Amino acid sequence: MGVVSMKLPFLNRESEKARLDAAFSAATSSFVCLYGRRRCGKSRLLLELLPSLTAVYYVADERDANIQRRALAKEIGRLIPGFERVEYPEWPDLLERWYTDAPAGSVLVIDELPFLVSASPELPSVMQKIMDKAHEKPVHIAVCGSSQRMMHGLVLDASAPLYGRAAEILKIQPLAPFYLTSILSEASPHDWIRAWAFWGGIPRYWELALENDPAMSAITQLVLDPMGVLHHEPRRLLTDELIEIRQAASILSLIGQGCRRLSEIAGRIGRPATSLTRPLALLIDMGLVHRETPFNASHRDTKRSLYRIADPFLQFWFTFVEPNTSLLQAGRMELVAKGIDGKLPAYIGHVWEELARASVPKIAIRETDWHPASTWWGKGIDGSPLEIDIIARSFSDPNHFLCGEVKASADPGDIPALVSDLKHRAAQCPEIARKKISYALWIIEAPAFDVKECELIDAKTVFNALR
Repeated sequence: MGVVSMKLPFLNRESEKARLDAAFSAATSSFVCLYGRRRCGKSRLLLELLPSLTAVYYVADERDANIQRRALAKEIGRLIPGFERVEYPEWPDLLERWYTDAPAGSVLVIDELPFLVSASPELPSVMQKIMDKAHEKPVHIAVCGSSQRMMHGLVLDASAPLYGRAAEILKIQPLAPFYLTSILSEASPHDWIRAWAFWGGIPRYWELALENDPAMSAITQLVLDPMGVLHHEPRRLLTDELIEIRQAASILSLIGQGCRRLSEIAGRIGRPATSLTRPLALLIDMGLVHRETPFNASHRDTKRSLYRIADPFLQFWFTFVEPNTSLLQAGRMELVAKGIDGKLPAYIGHVWEELARASVPKIAIRETDWHPASTWWGKGIDGSPLEIDIIARSFSDPNHFLCGEVKASADPGDIPALVSDLKHRAAQCPEIARKKISYALWIIEAPAFDVKECELIDAKTVFNALR
């Protein structure tokens, strides 16, 4: 069956809408900037606002500047009669007339601004000069772009022409896990985690997947198939942000294949570890890679640091798709899908663990609020290797700690042994041994079992908290 794109109901973004409404109803002219990763819903957010506004919406592209000025003038002509009948040889001519002739309170929305600036590098400086002039009435401009690197260079950096002019600068982030449950309201908690492991919080991916089985059918058609809409998505994301993507793609590929230490990544690439510090820092800044250190360890402790791909979709792609590129190009999608299916339980288990850890500061566990949680790994007090899934410090008592274990499933009869093992490992952890400790078990569908000394937390509680 072919993939049919379905439009999701508008989800979340209420705080962003409120900020934009305030900017567009201001008594003076305002400039607003939206940016963020592609397919996160920037354009959808603006389009949701347009019906209540006197507005012009224009999507820039890669055509020459003269052609784009004519196209923009045509769109403005829908609001200002005759606007498109004039030839505008330069950008100041068009923008000056917009500010002069547009009705009070009007909004000009320019989507994909970086395309327009590529054709007209002078445009940001032109906009700056016109915005800095006093205007008799409030007329607004909103710009939007998926290339975060270019948007920084145009608006956010201190040296940018439009720096300091924006009334609002909104980075549109992926949606939180909670909103996936409203889309998959009839699905089980296991299915929510599975879907999050595939698509993460990108609403456009959810739309594309809705008309398929939420498991491997959508993955095969959209991601594994070389003609699938999302097969080349990681390359597009990197190209949006980087001038040269080879090094970043290599690092992501190695992390996806299990190389999580800096020394291991450097050894596989064949370069000194010191030469990868900046590329990794850039990937972290872009939100594509996350650096983990054991609980209470110094952030400068690079030897104990581990790296993982932060985005679920990219993690899936670099773990399962990129290593099978040759097979997929040969049309062996079913073979690759079968291989993925056998590895999914362990992979989804890691995703569930990350969700559980993220929920800690958002839930009052054992009637206590907690700081963000970390994992801990190293040698226990007895010298044996030790790992604990979740450790967090209490907000109210610096000597009170939360110790937790994450499991995909457990029967009621398993709980006492799990609690006993968790207590034993906590007693062996040098960071929390002999301290006040509260215990919790995260189980996707936690059994009905009364444990006075340990709280059981299920996936419904986790997804409800992560909003």
